[in-house]
Formats: sequence, structure tokens, C-alpha cells
Amino acid sequence: MVSHLFFYQLVLVALVWLCVMLQWAWPSDPAAVCPTTPEPPGPRPKRHRAPTPFAGLITKPPCDDCEHASDLRPAAPRTPPPRIAPTRGRRRQVDTSTHFCPNPDCTYRGWLGLGNLRANGHPHGGPWRQFQCTACAGYFPEHHGTIFHGKQVARELIVQVLACWAESLGIRATARVFDVAPNTVLDWLVEAAEQLRAFSAYVLCDLHVKQLQLDELYAVLSAVKEGTMSKAKAIKRLSRSPHWVWVAIDPVTKLLVAIDVGERTLAMAQRFVHHVA
Repeated sequence: MVSHLFFYQLVLVALVWLCVMLQWAWPSDPAAVCPTTPEPPGPRPKRHRAPTPFAGLITKPPCDDCEHASDLRPAAPRTPPPRIAPTRGRRRQVDTSTHFCPNPDCTYRGWLGLGNLRANGHPHGGPWRQFQCTACAGYFPEHHGTIFHGKQVARELIVQVLACWAESLGIRATARVFDVAPNTVLDWLVEAAEQLRAFSAYVLCDLHVKQLQLDELYAVLSAVKEGTMSKAKAIKRLSRSPHWVWVAIDPVTKLLVAIDVGERTLAMAQRFVHHVA
């Protein structure tokens, strides 16, 4: 009878021989035999974080003022005409340096202090002088181009009416206080607004400001628009409607550079930006 120890030894020899045969017969991996140095991993791709533009801002919105900007550019300053010195008569006593000839065909139109104007008395004994341009031989009153031109009432009355309306007295109330027609008060207000707009455009130009703050404010104003209602209806309609007040202010000097009233639309925003520029 074979002992158990010999059997165990025989099984162990068979297992060792089997392992040797498997190691010899199994195909070897060349990469495992000659391992190569692993290459360092490349930089990780950066994530593109650029925001996607809004579809409405890819193209420039149309603007009527930009299309006609070349037409609105001021012309180059022309050479001033020669100064006219009076050669006869006594020395002129009336200062005409703040006036210019309004004749569009006159070469001295728009030029100040060139000696082409002289006073010519008070026509019909009125309060306003009459000026004569010696270059074109034309006549015009000294209040030409102002709110007082073409009116028979005293200028003090017009100033007082505008001052009362500026203090929020109202059109009808102002008309009752000064015994004038409401339509007359409305006409004076429209003319005064045009004069103030022209004065603002003449004074507020070539400003040197470091920053501007632009904003639109929701306000409630009198519902009076040019051309949308008659004068009688505009005076009678004292109801109030919402509007937007567009304001550009210099935060340092608190100067109101521009102010306008209108709707909250793209066209209104473009018009206001052009006004500021």
C-alpha cells in the first residue's frame, strides 16, 4: 500500500511541472518584457467660457440719425466778411454787437460785431428799435427771432405769464389771472419751449465731462403732444398720463446735459444718445 506522503509529493511535482510548462508555452507580452517610459499627459483642454451673444445684439440696430449723420455734420467755418467802419456821420451810440442780419441772402448773416448794423430809431414810437444792415440795406427789429417778435402786448406780461405757468399754476388759471385767452397762453408756452431748446443747444456744447449717467425715469406728465390734439382739447384735458423722462447728468457738477420726454422705445433711446453726443 502506497503511503500518503509519497502521493502528496507526486502531486506537488506534477503541479510544479504544470506551472513550468504553462510559463514556457504561454505567449509573452513584449510591452511587459520591455516596459517604456510613460509619456506625461498633455494639458487638459480649457473650457470655453465665452458667453453666447444675444441674438438681437449681433447686428447694429437701425438708426435714422446715424444714416443721416453725414448730412447733419456742420459745414466748415467760412471766412468772415470784412469789417465795415463808418466813414461819415457821428459816432454810433447804440451797441449792435449782439445782433446780426437775419437776411439769408446777406453775406453778413450770422456774423457779430462787424460794424454792418446801425440803429434806425423806433418805428411808430414802439418800444423796440429798428436796425439796418448797411451791407444788404435790409431792416429788422431788434427783437427779431425772440418770443416777443410779432406781439402787441407788453413783454412784462409775457414774462409774468410764463413765470406763473412755471410755478405750476396751470393754463386756465394763468389765463384767468392775467385776463388773456387760454389759447394765447398755450401759444406763448410753445414758443418759449422752442426758444429754450435753442438756447440750451447754443450754451450746452463742447462740454468737457469725465462721465455721464443716463437713465430713464417713469413720470406722470400732462398729456399734451404736438399734433395729436387740438389746442382746446389740450387745454381742457387736465388728466395726466404716464411718460418716460430721459435724463443725462454729470454726477460731479450735477449738470443736466440733456433731458427729453417720450416713450420707452429703441428709437427714443437712439435719439436721446444722439442728443447727448
